[in-house]
Amino acid sequence: MASASTDSAPTTTAARLTLPVVLAGVVLVAMSISGTAVALPSIGNDLDASGSPLNWVVAGYNLAFVAMTLVAGATADRVGRRRVFVGAAGVFAVGFLATALSPSIVVADVARIVSGVGAAGAMAAGGALLASAYDGPARHRAFALMGTMAGIGIAIGPTLSGVLITATGWRGGFVVFAIIGLLVAVGGTRLHESRSPGGSADWLGSALFVFALSILMYAVLAAPELGWANSRIVVALVIGLLALVVFAIAQRRTRAPVLDPALVTNRQFMAWCLATVTTSIGFLGVLVFLPTYLQAATGLSPAVAGLAMLLLTAPVMVMPMIAVSLVNQGTSARVLILVALAFVVGGKLSLIALRPDHTVAVVAVPLLLIGIGMGASFGLTDGQAMSLVPPDTVGAAAGFLNTLRGAAEAMVIAGFSASLLGFLTSELDGDSSRAADVSSGRLSDQAAVELDALTRSWQLTQVSITILCLLLSFVVAVLIASRSTDADVPAGR
Repeated sequence: MASASTDSAPTTTAARLTLPVVLAGVVLVAMSISGTAVALPSIGNDLDASGSPLNWVVAGYNLAFVAMTLVAGATADRVGRRRVFVGAAGVFAVGFLATALSPSIVVADVARIVSGVGAAGAMAAGGALLASAYDGPARHRAFALMGTMAGIGIAIGPTLSGVLITATGWRGGFVVFAIIGLLVAVGGTRLHESRSPGGSADWLGSALFVFALSILMYAVLAAPELGWANSRIVVALVIGLLALVVFAIAQRRTRAPVLDPALVTNRQFMAWCLATVTTSIGFLGVLVFLPTYLQAATGLSPAVAGLAMLLLTAPVMVMPMIAVSLVNQGTSARVLILVALAFVVGGKLSLIALRPDHTVAVVAVPLLLIGIGMGASFGLTDGQAMSLVPPDTVGAAAGFLNTLRGAAEAMVIAGFSASLLGFLTSELDGDSSRAADVSSGRLSDQAAVELDALTRSWQLTQVSITILCLLLSFVVAVLIASRSTDADVPAGR
């Protein structure tokens, strides 16, 4: 057990509870991220909502999660990791309860933003609690289990959410999540507290970061609908980037920055951060958009299409523990992450062969490759990254890592959607309305032509994302081969 940055020696009970309580929070947050979309049709019918207001039930949660994760992690270091974890789990529960009781879509959207803030705190503080409670091989196993539970939550979230909605209605499903969140908060009160010695909160930096990332995330999430050239999107991007520059300058001039510049200049830490960003980019677009193609191209039912996606998600459930076991037995973590990245890039490249005939057979191997790469990344990146930072900044480091991961996920969804729509519009002679219908799997009486256009658009989108993943993998390989810029920080294996 790590002894740095703790108030007192942890009790045996608190030590035993740390892992199960944090993992319960992780799987709950992961399920809420992947499962909420299943409830959208029911929410829309009940609250008479559609389009952008309804989509913000998901988008608002994601935006708040990404914007608040870094701030939550840095706050946890200063005011107490257990305190932030407990408070965040409580906020998560309150947000879900408020969503369940929402009389209108506006109230539901606000409640979802509240839930996203709570989810950010639970993930960042949860990672910090594990980093401060475990060391060496035990830490690697703890973070591998964290990755496993995140993978399980993402994989089973839609299925369990569908079961809950069928059994209790969408409001009842949100109440169940609220109750579990409250139980996680109660369990968190039994954990050992840890915090960094001294220091004060960087309120200006926190406000600048939340403002900048919120504006940028709004632009990314709204751009597929409004268009990247829309004046609102352009203004939001400019303001967000300027605010981010001001934030970076402010961080170098404050004594207690919310994001320590040393983290960003630590090349090996950034290598692990970029590695998880790369695997997330390769994984998430396929997870979100391939089921629609499978249903449109082959006539699979939603249930069967979801079953086929187990080829992608099942490896994420088992690979984290396999990867960390190999590391603890002496295999180089650096070599393993490069192999994982090669699997993801290879899987993405293989998806270019996607076609309507025998679709599941064609995508089986690519999906397995991407799932194995993503699962191995889940088992390696967090633990290795946390081993490269001082004990008093593990909260900020966990927050930064999850911020990058969440931002990459939101951007790849928006970018994939925009790319697919753009290629489809071009393939369908500039008919953007028809392209939107086809991308959603709604084919007209010219199904053969539309399916060919959808297939070509999918292939072109895969080429674009594969090139991006390949470039990022090259950067990771260069960074991970270099020595850390901080001589006092231990190097990863």
